[in-house]
Amino acid sequence: MSQIVSAPQVSASNSSASTSGNRADVRTAAIIVAAGKGLRAGQPVPKQFARWRGKPVIRHSVEALAAAGCMPILVMIPENAEPVARDALSGIDGVQFATGGATRQESVRLGLEVLAALELDRVLIHDAARPLLPATVIERLHAALDRHKGAIPVLPVADSLTHASGEVMGAPARREDLRRVQTPQAFRFADILAAHRDWDGPTSAGDDAQVAQAWGIEIALVEGDEILHKLTYASDFGAAKPLIRVGTGYDVHRLEEGEELWLCGVRIEHSHGLSGHSDADVAIHALVDALLGAIGAGDIGQHFPPSDPQWKGAASDRFLAHAGKLVAQAGYVLGNADVTIICEAPKIGPYREAMRARLAEILDVDIAAISVKATTTEKLGFTGRREGIATQAAVSLSLA
Repeated sequence: MSQIVSAPQVSASNSSASTSGNRADVRTAAIIVAAGKGLRAGQPVPKQFARWRGKPVIRHSVEALAAAGCMPILVMIPENAEPVARDALSGIDGVQFATGGATRQESVRLGLEVLAALELDRVLIHDAARPLLPATVIERLHAALDRHKGAIPVLPVADSLTHASGEVMGAPARREDLRRVQTPQAFRFADILAAHRDWDGPTSAGDDAQVAQAWGIEIALVEGDEILHKLTYASDFGAAKPLIRVGTGYDVHRLEEGEELWLCGVRIEHSHGLSGHSDADVAIHALVDALLGAIGAGDIGQHFPPSDPQWKGAASDRFLAHAGKLVAQAGYVLGNADVTIICEAPKIGPYREAMRARLAEILDVDIAAISVKATTTEKLGFTGRREGIATQAAVSLSLA
């Protein structure tokens, strides 16, 4: 028997809305399935209550559902888990708790019975172990429910598939006909409640869509999202890397007669060149510092100290290639790089595209990811007096 642990009152006024039309008038509840033990995740508490990216796993999706207007949000929890569940979800309005069953299907059925007394139009049923829930997926599910009684988010299968015949390859499987199924799964409330009440299949159905389909409900497929990845194993709870990282760099070199002028890996004919231990490519040096800074790997001087004679006169493209390799080893790819060269002369415009192409070549990225531009200081300061050239760079990295 399901036992309500906490059940704040939810007003049933204005609850006669249809299942289509003005979305604001549609009463939508959510059920979060969080009654499992999550032993494979290797956490000291059930994985749904373990901390992940700064907060309990379950809190991520509950916050997303609350922001989407779901009310109430019924969380099916393990027996005697009220204290940890309350702590994980404190401060979120409209949350209720109930004790789940021995299987996922039983937990959902018990949750639906708890909500049956309310005048609900729709329900979203979600796995607590899928913490990142985009609002766009919820909106697509709602749009599908305007025309169908049930809808689920799915993704295509990228790998080739086959059936197994013991330990050898069996008949092939057409991946074009298959989809990966995610949650939340969305239904018109009365229909999914009736489907669960009438279910006479296995004790544990694969998911609610299978229960609904067996009852005769046509299930619409909507586009899911890779970010809805299900946390399952201990490795999923490793130190989570940020999805995006940014870095900035700044460098200055003096202009002197008799030196070659290299900027962004391109040699430029000019009366003066930049002075430095290497080829003094001030633009590449700033970009290297931006890349190293984005991954927390120090600066160019730590990797290529000017006191080391092996770097005397070295081409700076070696430094940039090294920084790019470190970015890849850290698990990131370059989103974009923006380089600003600050000088009175030479004019950068005639060389801009060659510079972009050379930087893209060194970093092995599309030229569209590289921006090179220039400005002056209106003859102010050392750059205005043509004593040197400065460069600032900014990069964004995304998790590979």
